[in-house]
Amino acid sequence: MDAFYASVELLRYPQLQGLPVVIGGGRRKEDDLLGRLRAAHPEHDWAEDRLDEIPLAFFPRLSGYTGRGVITTATYEARQFGVGSAMGVMKAAKLCPDAILLPVDFDQYRHYSQRFKAIITGIAPLMENRGVDEVYIDFTEVPGGQRESGRVLARLIQKAIFDDTGLTCSVGVAPNKLLAKMASEFNKPNGISIVTEGDLQNFIWPLPCRKVNGIGPKAEAKLAAHDIHTIGDLAQRDRMWLMQHFGKSYGAWLHDAAHGKDDRPVEMNSEPVSISRETTFEHDLHAVRDREALSAIFTKLCEQVAADLQRKGYVGKTIGIKLRYDNFQSVTRDQTLDHHMDQASAIRHAAGQCLKRVDLTRRLRLLGVRVGSLMKREDWQAQGLHTPQATTLPYTESLFGNTPDAH
Repeated sequence: MDAFYASVELLRYPQLQGLPVVIGGGRRKEDDLLGRLRAAHPEHDWAEDRLDEIPLAFFPRLSGYTGRGVITTATYEARQFGVGSAMGVMKAAKLCPDAILLPVDFDQYRHYSQRFKAIITGIAPLMENRGVDEVYIDFTEVPGGQRESGRVLARLIQKAIFDDTGLTCSVGVAPNKLLAKMASEFNKPNGISIVTEGDLQNFIWPLPCRKVNGIGPKAEAKLAAHDIHTIGDLAQRDRMWLMQHFGKSYGAWLHDAAHGKDDRPVEMNSEPVSISRETTFEHDLHAVRDREALSAIFTKLCEQVAADLQRKGYVGKTIGIKLRYDNFQSVTRDQTLDHHMDQASAIRHAAGQCLKRVDLTRRLRLLGVRVGSLMKREDWQAQGLHTPQATTLPYTESLFGNTPDAH
């Protein structure tokens, strides 16, 4: 989907079409803008169904933001200024101070995600869910799917999604998932790109190595150290050389990826590996001086993870935490229990034990909680195990600032 979160927000606020808009910095409250309007203009009957009448002057701008928020997505007009996903809002404000800042509304995004995926499966049932805004589709057996090398089907999907939701998407058509993923980025927004095995030399090899899904910043830097900058450079390297320098498994994969090889099937029932929640603080917090605030945030994260588990129908037994210090160093700790569960109190207790194994003398900028080793709740129950009980509140265990060296 094209700039998915931002595009959903533009359905709500069509007066922002064509303007630089970024999504992030916090979660939406129902009265974010309406409350300001009602206070400023009590003579008007402002309502949720009149959001398209909110004057531009009432929308917050990046220039007025203070805090540690992160951008989730941005309209293409904002991206022209260098603003992008995962960028700090304060940094984005320097690049495009006049951009409009809207908070995230995950409930709305999930709603539209379910809608566009239902449309796709009605046309091409073999679909792999890859998150809220992306899917893989195997249309090998779809009647008429091969017409114009798949372009006809791609147009049909685009039109069906737009007619139902008003949202646009970009489609990459290729022999496998690796190339299709890359092709989907070629013609954004609302584009269709078709890549065949014969197109590698012209379309794929000139691209930077980072364009391959699976080559991250560290691998890119290591490749660059060997004078490998493009996918074509990578394709010229011997398979054994890559295995010697990048490890047997990853080196072999690099060689295959550079030559457009990928035999992964489209999996309809892919299961999540873990479920997690994390938050970046508005300002650095200290385990002793900000113990009460940190404990409240920690408890809320555990409750959110528990709610996610219960809503999605999973239980888990590996509980972990993630901390990021004020110097941007990140650490993780986890422990695996002897039983599965989905209770907030049990998650908090186990995650609290993990906290005892990290340095709490330094200031923190991020805190996260994760549950892994997941199992479908119905499968867990079918084994004759006890059903998890409801979350027990309140929490009384002290978590932060309770060790002698945490000063």
